[in-house]
Amino acid sequence: MESFMQVFNMVKDACHESISDVAFNLWIDPLEPVKLENDTAFLFIKSEFQKNIITDKYLNLLTQAFNQVLGFDVNIEILTEDSENQKEGAVPVELDDQTPTDGTMPNGDYEYTFDTFIVGSSNNFAVAACKAVASKQSGTYNPLFIYGPSGLGKTHLLMAIRHEIHKNTPETNIIYVNGETFTNEFITSIENETTNQFHSKYRSADILLVDDIQFVAGKERTQEEFFHTFNELHRTGRQIVLASDRPPKDIKTLEERLRTRFESGLITDISTPDFETRIAIIRRKAELLDIEIPDEVAEFIANRLKNNIRQLEGAVKKIKAYKLLAGSNPSITVAQHVIKDILTDTQPVPVTIKRIISEVGRTYGISPEDIEGPMRTTPISNARKVAIYVVREITQLPLQEIGAKFNNRDHSTIVYALKDVEKNMKKDSHYKGIVEDIIKNIRDN
Repeated sequence: MESFMQVFNMVKDACHESISDVAFNLWIDPLEPVKLENDTAFLFIKSEFQKNIITDKYLNLLTQAFNQVLGFDVNIEILTEDSENQKEGAVPVELDDQTPTDGTMPNGDYEYTFDTFIVGSSNNFAVAACKAVASKQSGTYNPLFIYGPSGLGKTHLLMAIRHEIHKNTPETNIIYVNGETFTNEFITSIENETTNQFHSKYRSADILLVDDIQFVAGKERTQEEFFHTFNELHRTGRQIVLASDRPPKDIKTLEERLRTRFESGLITDISTPDFETRIAIIRRKAELLDIEIPDEVAEFIANRLKNNIRQLEGAVKKIKAYKLLAGSNPSITVAQHVIKDILTDTQPVPVTIKRIISEVGRTYGISPEDIEGPMRTTPISNARKVAIYVVREITQLPLQEIGAKFNNRDHSTIVYALKDVEKNMKKDSHYKGIVEDIIKNIRDN
């Protein structure tokens, strides 16, 4: 039972990476592990209402997270106080007095501090800048702009700044948000006529930490809103820290007035870690998960997973899962299986298409339903063509299958859309920049 509890904590951790804190705290965190029987994971939640929401909205997320942790698919059965399975005696596991509740579990904030960040030649300047910001807010480095490929620790550093400031001055109003969430919240505030509350929330921050800021590029009204938020905070001496997968000059559809502001402070990058740093990351993660990994296994992993810290951490998590569930001690053979799973673990096509349509919709101010649907107004048609092009570019699906995803449009319609986008990209550099930014946002996140 204890082993499944630890596995499920890793599953929760994987889920938390994909959804907001609010959604995680409401729907995923309250779930309790019961047992793993054959290929079925039994979980417990108190009410049928909670079960219905989780089943409708988060079952796919949980299924993918189990696969990510265990390396194989499981069925998920959610029990409640009123369910027949619960009455038959499947009692949910309870935490004992020895279970850590201070944030040192895999899904706690313990991982995201300066103490747990492995410093090497690829990131030492960025770490020093972040520590300086955490100790002296609104100092020399305002704004601080951190950039680098996905999976190298930018989010960890933002979380570490938040953790350090909160520890020293808990009354500080710190807001962490990613660019996609900021965009979605702003759109919702317009729809619900609550922009005043939106302004109040972000412009009252003492520290604003924005991850994946590249997501606001190309979205005219969102950029306008962020411009005014940035100006208000900067004018009143409050600290802004931004993270992106590329420097401001390379975010092609970022407005010039935002680009110059992002470049007005300190810009620092994080690059891929060297071999010694990768080994240190593996050892630190193993220590956090209370598992010993032999030197030859750590070196085997570090030599094959070179470009992404999340992959290194994921490998250690999967090795831990193999040991808990199958009793397999860390070995080269186990590491080979783990690495194979990680390197071939791509998002399912339906999830990718949904993300593409959502990203195109946010960029052009068109709902995903309209993009997929039958309407043919010029703005909707233009956004739909871009979505079709990006789906083809990223998934390489056959044209007939792409047409099926867009209200069963025929082959000739899909071909026309692809050619039209290609033609527009050749003659309009701004149009080309928008399409390329959408593709990069989808591929890198």
